[in-house]
This record gives sequence, structure tokens and C-alpha cells, in this order.
Amino acid sequence: MNQNATTSATAAVPRPRNYYTEPARIDVAGLATAYRREGDGESALFLHGAGLTRMWLPFYAAMAGHSDFIAPEHPGFGETPLPEWLSGIDDVVLHYDEFLHQLGVEDCHLVGYSLGGWLAAALAATFPRCFRSLTLIAPLGIRVDWGDIPDIFQVGPEGLWQRLFEDPAAMEAVLPDVHNLDEIEHGYGEASAFARLAWTPRYDISLPRKLSRVACPGLIVLPERDRLVPEAIGLAYADALPDARVERVAGTGHALIVEQPDAVAALITAHCSGG
Repeated sequence: MNQNATTSATAAVPRPRNYYTEPARIDVAGLATAYRREGDGESALFLHGAGLTRMWLPFYAAMAGHSDFIAPEHPGFGETPLPEWLSGIDDVVLHYDEFLHQLGVEDCHLVGYSLGGWLAAALAATFPRCFRSLTLIAPLGIRVDWGDIPDIFQVGPEGLWQRLFEDPAAMEAVLPDVHNLDEIEHGYGEASAFARLAWTPRYDISLPRKLSRVACPGLIVLPERDRLVPEAIGLAYADALPDARVERVAGTGHALIVEQPDAVAALITAHCSGG
């Protein structure tokens, strides 16, 4: 099978117990890219983290109440197949530039969460004139001292989920079915895609210098207590961006978009409006 056939195939994936919606798909240079889109107003592109895929989360619905909210799934995540060419962050940056071109979106607000924060920062630095604002939520991507926070790839699935959340009830709503073999296989596939992007190193040593190119106002949204990613990374982004401020959301862990979706969406909406 040739590469285009491989990357454009749409294999069935398990559906999460809550919040699943059928995605739209668009061909991006031979890759059938899954995405969900709702709302009216100025466009906002959201780049997800290393999980929480295949769902239209309450956070998405809150954002769609104030914007044309576009939530694609990265190559190798959710219902977007893993292409042979995926080897690093730069591959995804170019992919999303073409994705926006295919959708006919010429400029938009850009929001990234966790791994998606790293992707959004790299995208805004590479194409600085394409974005009206930049929001990074608990981002990865800048080198700092991780201190007592464990290696993401060594905590295991159960430890990972426990460290993501401060609110067990919020975790229960999005927790994968740990007894579903299809779900386990899918999670392994997403972990493999994540490893292609961030196995080593887990940062871009040149990113702080590149961020001086970002031409739009920035917002860094951090949880009150992040037990998975050092908040020092978010603070380093704030220092490196030409125009950025930091906001924290009380009572949250790394999965703050699930634990406090309305509060996070309100911060972003105000930022996009120039508030």
C-alpha cells in the first residue's frame, strides 16, 4: 500500500463513554485529518494535549458559545491516522498550516493545551502573522528543571490519570474504559505518536529565542497545582513571549480544561476579545 493510501485510511476507533461526537474529516496532504467544529464568530483553533481525544468536551462547548471553535486531532491521535512521516513537532506545525489553508481560515485565535501548547507556540512562532492571539494552557516545550515531578513516560497509565486531576469526579467522566482491549490498544497508539514528538528531548532548546517572533498577545493559563508538568515551563513562556500574562485557575490540576471548563473558557474568551 502506498503512503497516501495508508495516511488517508480511516480505521474504526473505540468511542469514549461520554462526550463522543462524530468528527468531520479533511484531506491534508494525503492525511485524513479528523476535526470537530462548532460556533460562530472569530475562528479559534484548539490544539489538544496527549489525550482526551474523540470527545466534544464541555470546555469545547463553552468556547463554541463565543467563537467558531475548531478542534482537530493531531496526526496519530484520536481519529486521525498515524502517518509514516511524523517524526517531530515541526511536522505537525506544517500540517496545521496546511490544515488552516484547506479550511480557508486566514487568521484566527490559537489555543493549545499541554502538548498542544508546545505545538501552538511553535506554530505562532513559525507563522506569526496568521494569529490574532495565543493562549497556552499548562504547556510543554521549554527546558526547565522538572524537580520532583515524575517522567511522563514512566508513571504508567494509572499514575498518569491520578496526576492529571485534582477532582476525582471530573476524572471519572473522561476516564477510558480500562477493561476495553480496543481502548487499551488505541491508548498505546496515541502514546506512540506522543513519543515520536516528545520522547527525547522533551523540549526545544531554541524555542525561547523563536518566541520573540510571535506578533500577537499571549495568555498563559496554569492550574493551581500541576503534578504532571512543571509550572516553571508556563512561566518561562511568559518571559520569552514579547507580550504575555499569566492567569491561574483555582482548585485545578493539569486537566484544568476538564475540571473547570467554564472558568478556563472565560479567561480565553476575554483574552481573545482584548480584555
